[in-house]
Amino acid sequence: MPHAWPVLPPADPAKANAVLMRAISLVGTPYRYGGNTPEGGFDCSGLVGYVYRDMLDIRLPRTTRELAALEGPRIPPDQLAGGDLVFFGTHGEVSHVGIYVGEGRFVHAPSSGGTVRLDRLDGPWWRDHYRGARRLLF
Repeated sequence: MPHAWPVLPPADPAKANAVLMRAISLVGTPYRYGGNTPEGGFDCSGLVGYVYRDMLDIRLPRTTRELAALEGPRIPPDQLAGGDLVFFGTHGEVSHVGIYVGEGRFVHAPSSGGTVRLDRLDGPWWRDHYRGARRLLF
């Protein structure tokens, strides 16, 4: 039985929508370690930083670990809203970040040789390695 993802509005729907539309528009951009532009490709934190800077002029830390340490509310999985950052990792460490877009899906730059893509939080690897979320738009 599929998980029922609640639809909860972000605190600022217009800003969240801008972030979501920009993130989704970058699906298919090549992955590049250290990348932070559409022309050069993205790694996971480079994608997050680019989207927030491009759409909202918000300057975020460069690494996934620094993003996970940002001030702001930690969001339970059943209260995720568009634009929230979702974190993944192994062995208690956070090593990957994406942007939640709604309906249990997130945009991220997953790995070398891949491209920016949409995945589901309840996918086998993502579900088992989910480490929490952080809301920037509140």
